[in-house]
Amino acid sequence: MGRNTSQDGHRPLRSAALTSVLAVGVVGAIATAGVLTVQLRDPGRPRTRPVALAAPATPSSTPTPTPSSTPAAPAPAPTSAPASAPAAVRQDDPVTAPTLQAPPSAPPDAVPGTTATAPDNAESRRVGALFAGPTGPGNHFCTASVIDSPGRNLILTAAHCLSDTAGTTFVPGYRDGRAPYGSWRVTKVYTADGWRNGGDPDEDFAVLAVAPNDGQQIEDALGGNPLGTAASWTAEARLYGYPAGSELPILCTNTTSRQGTYQRRIDCPSFPGGTSGGPFVDTATGQVIGVIGGYQQGGDSDDTSYSAAFDHTVAELLAAAG
Repeated sequence: MGRNTSQDGHRPLRSAALTSVLAVGVVGAIATAGVLTVQLRDPGRPRTRPVALAAPATPSSTPTPTPSSTPAAPAPAPTSAPASAPAAVRQDDPVTAPTLQAPPSAPPDAVPGTTATAPDNAESRRVGALFAGPTGPGNHFCTASVIDSPGRNLILTAAHCLSDTAGTTFVPGYRDGRAPYGSWRVTKVYTADGWRNGGDPDEDFAVLAVAPNDGQQIEDALGGNPLGTAASWTAEARLYGYPAGSELPILCTNTTSRQGTYQRRIDCPSFPGGTSGGPFVDTATGQVIGVIGGYQQGGDSDDTSYSAAFDHTVAELLAAAG
């Protein structure tokens, strides 16, 4: 399922007759005065005015993230104290090419189709909760994860989770009210044209930029999962999420299947509201091949979740975000 805790409503699938005629989109990104606009447009669609989303003008103070030593990113051991909001001013670190990373150590083998608390390891620490207020119980509303990118400052979630950045922070590895790897301020939201101009469930994914903590980008602290756009419909995936009523991440592993034309489905029990945006991680490659969302904003049953298919559209969105 996985709808976020502040939105509801079901969205029908777009018909195969319509989606089959979509051509490759064109990406445009314009950044001025702290406001960035992204438009992904299929040539067959009417041209529309894109929506610009920007972060609040007043930033907050910065803690220093202290991740524990993992295969993904050696760093000081985490502290048990909750972190406050990250740095106010984004520093322009040199942009490098994406880093090819080996998949992090996988969780222990689990019975397919069963849900349990996610173990604390390199992969699960890249998954975190989105907060609309102070870091703590009851304030998280969706799930996101760190995605590999040249700028090393991006996370991935569902587009239906948020429409602006105001007051939103990302807390990777969140457990029981603690932020062991810091609280990262969301500064920009990137969504595809089809979502912005009509809430297309086949484009229910969003890339979020986060400000650095004490000059360090989030991917340098935790590593980032590569994006996967060519996974088999029947790939086996690990599904992560933060239920709104829980302070621990959950995990389920199962084989995915195809739903309609542009949706991926997975049967995993007990994924309620709050798990929207949780990543589908391909067990064979470590790539993220979906996020909980899409059809019915993730599904109307806690036991079945969906994702918009990851193809050139999400790849172009990630490239536009940098």
